[in-house]
Amino acid sequence: MKIIYPGTFDPVTLGHMDIIRRARNIFADIEVAVVERSSKALCFSIEDRVGLMRESLAEVGIKGIQVVSFDCLLVEYMKSRNYHTFIRGLRANSDFEYEFQMQLMNRRLAPDITGLYLMPSEDNMYLSSTLVKEIAGYGGDLSTLVTDCVRKSLERAFSRT
Repeated sequence: MKIIYPGTFDPVTLGHMDIIRRARNIFADIEVAVVERSSKALCFSIEDRVGLMRESLAEVGIKGIQVVSFDCLLVEYMKSRNYHTFIRGLRANSDFEYEFQMQLMNRRLAPDITGLYLMPSEDNMYLSSTLVKEIAGYGGDLSTLVTDCVRKSLERAFSRT
C-alpha cells in the first residue's frame, strides 16, 4: 500500500521524523508531500522545505522516502497520484479537532480517500513547527527539537545581525 504524509513542514521537526519512522514500520511505500502554499505564515521557501526534509531524513537515517512538493488541494493531488490513504500526526485535542474537520471535508470532496492518524512519542507530544519558530526567534536551544541542518537554517533565518 502506498501512503502519503502531507504537510507544510515549516520547519520539519523531530516530531515529523518520529511520525515518518512509525509509518515506516507499517508501510513500505511512503511519500512525504510538502504543500507549497498555506494560510500559515511560512518561514522557508518550498525549495528549502523540500531540501530540509530530505536532509533531515538522511541525518536521522531514514531511507527510501520520496519527498515531493504539490500546490493544490490534497485530495486532488492524491487522486492524480492514485493515493487513497494519507497519514497525519496527532498530538493533542487541538490537533484532533482540526484533523477531524479536515477529514470530514476531504471525505466530502473525495469519499474514497481516508486518513490514518499516528501519535508521536511522549517526547514529541508538545512539539510543533510554530513553537520551534518561536524558540528560534528568541535564540533558544533547538538541539532537541530539530535536526542539525534545520537548526542551522533556523539560526540563519532568525539571526539578529
